[in-house]
Amino acid sequence: MAWSLAWSLLLGALSGFLLLLILLPIAGLLFTASPRDLLRGLADPMVGPAVRLTLGTTLGSLALVIGCGTPLAWVLVHRRGRGWRIIETVVQLPVVLPPAVAGVALLLAFGRRGLLGPALGALGIGLPFTRAAVILAETFVAAPFYLQAAIAAFRRLAPELVLVARTLGASPPRVFFTVALPISKSALAGGAAMSWARALGEFGATLMFAGNLSGRTQTLPLAIYTALESDLRTAQSLSIVLVAVAFALLVAMRVGTRT
Repeated sequence: MAWSLAWSLLLGALSGFLLLLILLPIAGLLFTASPRDLLRGLADPMVGPAVRLTLGTTLGSLALVIGCGTPLAWVLVHRRGRGWRIIETVVQLPVVLPPAVAGVALLLAFGRRGLLGPALGALGIGLPFTRAAVILAETFVAAPFYLQAAIAAFRRLAPELVLVARTLGASPPRVFFTVALPISKSALAGGAAMSWARALGEFGATLMFAGNLSGRTQTLPLAIYTALESDLRTAQSLSIVLVAVAFALLVAMRVGTRT
């Protein structure tokens, strides 16, 4: 009886500590300013351009991730060999890379002195400190979240379904579009939501590769960083916007997995 009580108290204490650690910062965001102060913060001139830029670049990033990540996940699931397993591991690296490393890697790949810099320069293309750089940074850090979901979804697909479709004369593209995608759509949608949420919150790689130019490369996270230097209420208001979007995405994912 004593051991059972002690165990229950230990579980409650550890669980309560982590819950407080998660909930208190969110409560601090939501309840330390009046609605009037928050609305005043949203009226800051930097907010509108940052919101528009963030929506445009993250949707562009999401289109790239889905359009290129879906076929890549399909290929990785249906290819065998050590080389393909290595590729599958490498494409997950951005999940664990520090943001500063991601920014340096993007500069060394697409900067003027990077791997593709001279070739891009010869074509008159300069990527760093442009909106295209924002999209590339967001795609780099967000793509693995969609790829993980897509690979897992395609691996759960029953091989018998593909075999029957092929036996009935369906071509590989038809199997992909009429069998694999419809069956896996819920998992793919969840992965896309997670990828978009990650792109919305991207900060470090964007700052290093695209800069923090208001109206040009300043996304919402960068606007929050800038606002902290002069107006805490604006930073708080923008933070609440991102929290609300993230919460809505999580709710949509949970509802989607139940249907």
